[in-house]
Amino acid sequence: MTTPPDPARVLTVCTGNICRSPAVERLLRHRLAGTDVVVGSAGTRAVVGAPVSSPMVPLIAGAGADADGFAARQLTPAVLRDVDLVLTLTGTHRSAVVEHAPAMVRRTFTLLELQRLLRHVDPAALAAAGATPGERVRALPALAAGVRHLAGAGDDDVVDPIGQSDAVYRASFDALAPAVDALADALTAASR
Repeated sequence: MTTPPDPARVLTVCTGNICRSPAVERLLRHRLAGTDVVVGSAGTRAVVGAPVSSPMVPLIAGAGADADGFAARQLTPAVLRDVDLVLTLTGTHRSAVVEHAPAMVRRTFTLLELQRLLRHVDPAALAAAGATPGERVRALPALAAGVRHLAGAGDDDVVDPIGQSDAVYRASFDALAPAVDALADALTAASR
């Protein structure tokens, strides 16, 4: 009997790790439940140990995911160890990841940048990269980088809603949720 390979690891990163990155973590975790992908999150200036910011909780729940049991953690080189794909919520967060772990430069994207790139990644190439979502997570950074010239530039930052109105929380959530769905759809398309 052979041992199954380790799961692929996805890390989402924002500032406090209490609004945007936990939302991405929990939505992606929900969409990839039962697969060989593990999703976590961290913050560049985390409110360590804090739960998800209360205005974000009903937005996560409304999408069918669960914010319970969450505790914010600080981004460190150790947290980045063995991560296959990093999704940041702004370009500044991407820079912070690469500063902590320069080798992650090719595996780190803003979430909205990756959404744009996925529109140009050949679904057949992603499916051929592996039979499971985890195998596809490992292949995705190279495939996405290969279409960067087609995707063009865009506004890749998701607004930080902390301390702002429910409408800003909704706008932030509405910016990140479709990108999570696009990623989950791409990773699971060939395994349905």
